[in-house]
Amino acid sequence: MRNPEFSVIVPAFRAAHLLPDTLGALAASDLPRESWELIVVDDASGDDTATVAAEYANRVIALVGRPSGPGSARNIGAKAARGSWLVFVDADVRVHRDTLSRIAAHATAHPELVAMFGAYDAHPAAHGLLSEYRNLLHRQVHCAGAGETETFWAGCGAVRRDAFEAVSGFDVARFARPSIEDIELGYRLRDRGGRILLDPSIQGTHLKRWSFFAMLRTDIRDRGVPWMRLLLERRNRTKRSLNTGPAEQLKVLLVALAAVLLVASLVLRDTRPGLVAAVLLLAVAAGNAPTYAWFATQRGWPFALCVVPLHLLYYVCSTIAAAIGVSQYLVSNLRPRAEK
Repeated sequence: MRNPEFSVIVPAFRAAHLLPDTLGALAASDLPRESWELIVVDDASGDDTATVAAEYANRVIALVGRPSGPGSARNIGAKAARGSWLVFVDADVRVHRDTLSRIAAHATAHPELVAMFGAYDAHPAAHGLLSEYRNLLHRQVHCAGAGETETFWAGCGAVRRDAFEAVSGFDVARFARPSIEDIELGYRLRDRGGRILLDPSIQGTHLKRWSFFAMLRTDIRDRGVPWMRLLLERRNRTKRSLNTGPAEQLKVLLVALAAVLLVASLVLRDTRPGLVAAVLLLAVAAGNAPTYAWFATQRGWPFALCVVPLHLLYYVCSTIAAAIGVSQYLVSNLRPRAEK
């Protein structure tokens, strides 16, 4: 029997309630079924994830013991895969009917590519200001960064199998929990000269409902801190792209300075530092005017105006994450010197 060209790998943890939707959407893809296989890796869920997955998947790999994290689950799925392309889809992403066929078209038309990925669509399943803001922000960043890029996104993306194996897949020793394991994989693919394409027309609907504290945890602990450390380790080796470009770095610095001034205003009981801080925050908001205008095209101006304080909070989180990341990087580099 001829091997399929594409192996779709879905890491799943306690996802029994999501899989009928997400796997059903994959089953409805317009890419001929004989050209792709579906592998679901149940990451020691403890619920009916494996049972539900078996209704759709060619193969279900049920892990036991403690959950190993999405990076490890993807690596395990990749080892079992037969396709020449590995297509990674998160368990909370409902692909569009043409998602797989768009990936296949790029693979055929651009044999020089080693990876490609897409974006969330503009219609997240969860309604409400916070969830819609977070999902739309992801889409806006990916739309703005369309084209050849330095990174990767495993929520809905594909990697040529030989390139994936050449870099030993996801770094699960460093990223044992959901973090920036896909971003780091993209950097290593680029280190070997591989070309990665970001095409926002490769889309999926995000099914996640965001909470306020989950947002803070993600922006600081799960993404901000490890990404800051990784960028410091790779300084002068990685081109800043997506939301790590020079303009975004300047905005983070301005928000950091505003935070210091606000604290000074409270401690000194002097309104002048607070006024300067307000001016800096207004400057950051003004610098994001195109972003807010884009939000307005998606949901209207009342929604876009409500997004402004949430977006400023995003920069505050980035400031905190950068400070922690720099501190951890300095400590980790000073310790070996002290031991000498």
